[in-house]
Amino acid sequence: MVPADSVFMFVSTALVWIMTPAIALFYGGMVKSKNVLSTAMYSFGSLGIVSVLWILVGYSLAFSTGGNAILGDLSWAGLHNVTFKPNADYSATIPHNLFMMFQMTFAVLTIAIISGGFVGRLRFSAYLIFISLWCVLVYAPVAHWVWGVGGWLRNLGTLDFAGGNVVHISSGVAALVLALVLGKRKEEETGRHNLMLVLLGGSLLWLGWFGFNVGSALTLNDVAMYAFINTNTAAACGLIGWAGIEWIVNKKPTLSGAISGGIAGLVAITPAAGFVTPMASILIGLVGGIVCFWGVTYLKSKLGYDDTLDAFGIHGIGGTWGGIATGLFATKAVNSAGANGLFYGDPTLVLKQLVAIVSTYIFVAVVSFVIIKAIQLFMPIRVDEEAEIKGLDITMHGEHAYGEPYEEVAYEHAAAK
Repeated sequence: MVPADSVFMFVSTALVWIMTPAIALFYGGMVKSKNVLSTAMYSFGSLGIVSVLWILVGYSLAFSTGGNAILGDLSWAGLHNVTFKPNADYSATIPHNLFMMFQMTFAVLTIAIISGGFVGRLRFSAYLIFISLWCVLVYAPVAHWVWGVGGWLRNLGTLDFAGGNVVHISSGVAALVLALVLGKRKEEETGRHNLMLVLLGGSLLWLGWFGFNVGSALTLNDVAMYAFINTNTAAACGLIGWAGIEWIVNKKPTLSGAISGGIAGLVAITPAAGFVTPMASILIGLVGGIVCFWGVTYLKSKLGYDDTLDAFGIHGIGGTWGGIATGLFATKAVNSAGANGLFYGDPTLVLKQLVAIVSTYIFVAVVSFVIIKAIQLFMPIRVDEEAEIKGLDITMHGEHAYGEPYEEVAYEHAAAK
């Protein structure tokens, strides 16, 4: 065990944990004030439910070494034999239970991201059931495919440094499925009631992403430093790409667009962070910002789905581009444990990346659809029209984010007179 690595991973784990409250702030600022608390509760619901499920069965199903190519077994359920002693299958230099906690923050964040597709429409009770099932039936298998010992995509030789497939594509596709099943909002305009919350949340996400990507090296070495540089560079270029194309198309660069572009760049570099050069990260981030802008403006409008906060437009599309880009730009000169991509002499890596992307799309879409339709058999999943129009903060949680609304105060004063 190397104490410096343990400290490094402890800090990285804490940084990734911060990303879930950051999503609550980012998403919360993007909606109307009547839904800011309910939007935040989706993220905190994930913190509660997934943290416990990960301890009980999730970690074992995703990472135990006694399963098969599709799923781990239950030999580590309840953290049986997951101790302070390192597990060399994943890292010989940090405690096994620290690695488990690091991976738990990924699972929590992934499920929090999904909520961006349906805020303002899904009943909280249905959401809690959905994420409980999704964590076990979708996240754990995909994580095992890509990162678990014996996982079939890992054995195939696909590359996903920090979660392009596992986190971003899976959450984006699930969000799209739920958006389609629930249907469109009664009020189409999002509102963006507090852009300073969006700025705060987006900034904390950018900060947390250093733990997310750099920590995935599991040690502070040359690969980790490449991931550090690439993460910040791609985020900056995603910001430039989105703001630039928005300036050209809409004549004005917006703060919300710049922040979204930065996140798009972060999503795009996630699968490639520890496999590509800084020069490649410039192109990956720039294209990421542009294609995600296209996804949340043109594609969403053209196809007519209501992905409320563009979880699919940023995470699904950005993660897809990132996975393909890894197949193009990966080089063993950066990471000897990786592979050479198309531009470094091996076109087969692109094909492997496409297999991973397509299989993730199909599996996540089908299982997510089955889960939400099964829940619908037993309970209503969408709030009624009155609750949706009045807002979910008061109708679903009994609170106002900023005190009583002006209309209610005025009504009570009039009634008193």
